Amino acid sequence: MHASETPKNALFTNDFTRNPYPVYEKLRQSDPVVKVMLPNGQTGWLISTYEDAAAVLKDPRFIKDMTKFIGQEHPSVFSKNMLFSDPPDHKRLRGLVQKGFTPQRIESMRDHIQEIADKLLDAVSGKDRLNLIDDYAFPLPIIVISEILGVPTVDQDKFRVWSNSIIEASNQEMGEDVTRHMNEFIAYLKEWFEKVREQPGDDMISELVIAENQGDRLTEEELYGVVTLMIIAGHETTVNLIGNGVLALLEYPEQRQLLQDQPELIQGAVEEMLRYNGPVEFSTSRWAAEDLEFRGQHFQRGDLVIVALDSANRDPAQFEDSDLFDVTRGKSPHLAFGKGIHLCLGAPLARLEGEIAVNTLLRRFPDFALEGDIRDLEWRPGMIVRGVKEIPLRLKQN
Repeated sequence: MHASETPKNALFTNDFTRNPYPVYEKLRQSDPVVKVMLPNGQTGWLISTYEDAAAVLKDPRFIKDMTKFIGQEHPSVFSKNMLFSDPPDHKRLRGLVQKGFTPQRIESMRDHIQEIADKLLDAVSGKDRLNLIDDYAFPLPIIVISEILGVPTVDQDKFRVWSNSIIEASNQEMGEDVTRHMNEFIAYLKEWFEKVREQPGDDMISELVIAENQGDRLTEEELYGVVTLMIIAGHETTVNLIGNGVLALLEYPEQRQLLQDQPELIQGAVEEMLRYNGPVEFSTSRWAAEDLEFRGQHFQRGDLVIVALDSANRDPAQFEDSDLFDVTRGKSPHLAFGKGIHLCLGAPLARLEGEIAVNTLLRRFPDFALEGDIRDLEWRPGMIVRGVKEIPLRLKQN
């Protein structure tokens, strides 16, 4: 950031996308609750300290369903899910899928996820290079969530295109490609739901469709919204948890060595990866349900509010040596999965996938190295996920 720039003006630039943390540090000091222009042209309040972030995420005055006070339909066919709803709808929608993501059920998948990780690395065994995202970090969680939902894993590349479009739409006007991809996705889901209605299985989509057919559980729109959220949230978080986590290990070789020597540290290491450079940079949108005062600022009814989760997780008021990556940090109250009633439902699954993926990579290819300069990696655009497009790794030293 140049000396003449204010932290507010340095937001959302190319330099910020590569490394937002110096800007966040200044924001926390000078403008912890500040009105900013977002990349899509909207204005909203940006929250950057840990204390304020946790308060907003738990405060019922900041709601998720914007239609409550503007009287319009949901802006997207995918929006009718628990992520964009408030009580009592939120409890009903979340309850439909919650039983599929209990810690006990997720833990029972450990051996199968390990098999998937090994199979993916078997595919590059004997090769000199691994494209971490394309070959490993993306396919692992998309295979897992596809199996949970009951959609064909052969369509995983389509899911990737569609989910990228939906996420990147948060950063721009609805372009032709985004609209086309959304229409393709709706057509795909519609056809899949019809198949499931005729012949339901024991997967989650079958359970949701059957619930919808009972009349009082899910509307057609809610079915689209819930399934879309599961597909996108079910892999996006983990892709970037693995990618950003491996980047942290490359940045801190002594921490990598510690984890290689003591793989039992992996649970704490994953928590630190989530805190240090989390996969979800900003919370999804909230709106002030009424005129209110927050930290000395006047919020008007309908004001947009965004929480900078990655800034909160580097707040030195909450975390000692907050800019250092330390796999022995211990239990962490980070906000990578949110807080309050919208705490990420898939957090146990993302954690388990991250633990298995990272430890398996370290065990199978202990000498992997980044090919090229870490500063040249291309970060993904958008207001939600934080991750790079690709991480080329050299598996054998030349």
